[in-house]
Amino acid sequence: MATVDETPSAKRWLPLEANPDVMNQFLWGLGLPVDQAECNDVYGLDEELLEMVPKPVLAVLFLYPITKKSEKERLQQQEDAKKDHSNQVYFMKQTVGNACGTIGLLHAIGNITSEIKLSEGSFLDGFFKSTRSMDPMQVLFTNTLLYYSLFMPCLYLASQASENVDTHFICFTCVDGKLYELDGRKSGPISHGATSPSNLLKDAAQVIKGMIAKNPESLNFNVIAISKKSGDA
Repeated sequence: MATVDETPSAKRWLPLEANPDVMNQFLWGLGLPVDQAECNDVYGLDEELLEMVPKPVLAVLFLYPITKKSEKERLQQQEDAKKDHSNQVYFMKQTVGNACGTIGLLHAIGNITSEIKLSEGSFLDGFFKSTRSMDPMQVLFTNTLLYYSLFMPCLYLASQASENVDTHFICFTCVDGKLYELDGRKSGPISHGATSPSNLLKDAAQVIKGMIAKNPESLNFNVIAISKKSGDA
């Protein structure tokens, strides 16, 4: 099974900044219409702060630090993994370093195409139409077109951070009544039980709280919600 190549000579992208404005420009430039959806900061996981996030929330992105503890858990989940997810879940593997922000956004958009309308003929529209029925390992980076198609926008919009980052983006989404964690460094989607579109943010927040509790000494966390524009709700 392919994994991220972390050798010094491996291909790496400049990391996409954990900034809603940067992510919005990135997505809008690739074919998500401005009037359809946008990324917003989640300022805290308490109920009153979650209520401040524009609704409806279609997906949640979580940035967390990579630690020895998180890596041990990831490897254990991969070892214990079994296919218990809906065939409707759109999932892809990450095989290029620092691409997790882009993969997280693609996971998010790929699982909400029934809720939004992508610009006809845009990169995102064509990409999801052509990869919808592919196996996760076929979806990207086996086809170098995606790498070169997305590299220049990433290069333009990426943060000025160093190439070696110690944080990682994952996505949470609701598919067929279940909350799924989508992490391109894992072997497949992880189900976290029942949820609904209206409860997605709160249920994802509970899972995120558990992950934060495992790294209490770190402050390097960030939560971003992708919300449908109110005019289209």
